[in-house]
Amino acid sequence: MIFQTLFECLNVWGWCILIFSVLILVDLVKNGRPQNFPPGPPGVPFFGNVFTGLDFKSINKLAEEYGPIFSLRRGPEKIVFISGYKMVKESLVNQLDSFTERPEIPLFHVIFKGLGIALSNGYLWKKQRKFANIHLRYFGEGQRTLEKYIEQECHFLCESFKEEQGRPFNPQATISNAVGNIISSVVFGRRFEYTDESFRRILQLDSEAVSLAGSSIAQLYDVFPGLMKYLPGPHQKVHKNYFQILDFLMAEIKKHQEEVNPDDPRDYIDVYLGEVEKKKEDPLAGFNVDTLLVCTLDLMEAGTESTTTTLRWAMVLMMNYPEIQAKVQAEIDAVIGQSRQPTLTDRPEMPYTDAVIHEVQRFGNIVPLGFPKMASKDTTLGGYFIPKGTVTTSNLASVLFDKNEWETPDVFNPGHFLDAEGRFQRRDAFLPFSAGKRACLGEHLAKMQLFLFFSAIMQRFTLTTLPGEMPSLVGVQGFTNAPEQFRVMAVPR
Repeated sequence: MIFQTLFECLNVWGWCILIFSVLILVDLVKNGRPQNFPPGPPGVPFFGNVFTGLDFKSINKLAEEYGPIFSLRRGPEKIVFISGYKMVKESLVNQLDSFTERPEIPLFHVIFKGLGIALSNGYLWKKQRKFANIHLRYFGEGQRTLEKYIEQECHFLCESFKEEQGRPFNPQATISNAVGNIISSVVFGRRFEYTDESFRRILQLDSEAVSLAGSSIAQLYDVFPGLMKYLPGPHQKVHKNYFQILDFLMAEIKKHQEEVNPDDPRDYIDVYLGEVEKKKEDPLAGFNVDTLLVCTLDLMEAGTESTTTTLRWAMVLMMNYPEIQAKVQAEIDAVIGQSRQPTLTDRPEMPYTDAVIHEVQRFGNIVPLGFPKMASKDTTLGGYFIPKGTVTTSNLASVLFDKNEWETPDVFNPGHFLDAEGRFQRRDAFLPFSAGKRACLGEHLAKMQLFLFFSAIMQRFTLTTLPGEMPSLVGVQGFTNAPEQFRVMAVPR
C-alpha cells in the first residue's frame, strides 16, 4: 500500500531523484573506506577523486594534509599513496613480501597483457626476471664486455657532439640513440647508427608514449577503459605508439628465429629462443614468443628512457651550475687526463664526479611516483589496515626530497654525497631505482652508463648555451619527470 501511494505521488523528476539517491547510497556503501583504512580527501559520487592530479607535486601536497599514508579513489578503485623515507622504506624493504604484486593497469594491459618482467606476477614473473637477470650478468662475459660496449658508444657519442662544432643543438635524439645502443647490443646483438631513422623513430615513439601515459586524460583510461577506448585522446596515441614499437621488435625476433644457432647464441633473443625449447614442459613459466616480445619491450624501455632522461638532466644542471661543471672537469683532468677514456676503475678515485651524478639523479627526480604495486596480502602499514589487492604507490619524489634526510633538499648540492673529507658517501634515502623485490632490474647497468657517458662528455666538452636560452630546472611531468626541450653548445676542451 505504501509503495503504491509512493508510485502514484512521484512524477518523472521525482523518480529520477529517487533513483539517483539510491545509486549514491549504493556507491557510498560499496566504495566507502574500510575500517582503519588510510584517510584521504572526499570524492565525487561514482567518480571518486578522478579530478585530483596524480602528479608528484599534487601528491606531496595531499601528504602534507593527510599524512605519509593516505588514499584516493578513482572510480571503484582505491589507491594508497606512501610518502617519506620512513614509510616508503617500511613498505618496500621492511615489509618485503607485502607489496610485491603488480595491479592490472588498463592503459598498459592492452600492450603488456600481464606478460614480460615489469607488469607480470607470480611464478611467471619470478622465472622471467631471474632469466633476464642472469642474462644481463652472463652474456658476453659479463660486466667487462658491457663496459666495453659503453666505452665504444661513449666515443661515438662524443664524435657526434664534436661534429656540431660548438653550435647549439638539441641532444635528446643522439643521447637516446647512444643509450639505446647499449641495451640493443645485449638484446639484439648489435648497435644502430645515429643516422638509422627507423631506430630513432622507435626511440621517439617510446619517449612520447611514456610522456603521454602520465597525462591526466590518459590516466582516465584506467578508470573507464570500456568507455575511453572508443573516445579520442592521448591514450589512443600511447597505444598506437606501442603497437608500432611491437611491430619493430617482432621483426627483430623473426629475424633471429631464422638465423639462430642453438650452439652459438649471440644475444638475449637467441638465448631466450633456446629457453623456449627447454621450458616446453613448464608452460606456467611463460617462455614463448608472446612473452619474449613483451620482455624485449621491457628491457628496451627500461634500458633507454630513464637513463636518457638522467643524462639530459645532467647536461641541464651543468649548464645552470658552471662552477660545479668546472670542478668535475678538474677532477677528470687530475685522475684521467686527456690521453684516454674514463673507465669504471676510475670511479673510486673520482668522488666529486660520482657525487654529482648521484645528485643529478636525486634532484632530477626521474620517476617521481615509481610504478604501482599491489598488496599481496592483508597488511598493516603505519597503523593503517591495507587489504590484499589494494593498489599502492610509493612516492619516491618525497624520499629524494625528504627534509628529514637531506640537508638542502630543494637545492642541487653534490655535497649531499660527500663526507667532511670529500669522500663519496652513500645515503639510505637515495632510492631513484626504488627498492625491494621490484627494484629496477637494470640498476647496475644504468649506473655504469651514467658514470661512463657523463665522464666522457665532461672530459671532452664544456657545456654552455646561448644567452637567454638557459634550460629550465622545472621538469615536464609525464610518467617520468623530464627536462624541457633545450639546446646545448658542446664546446671542445
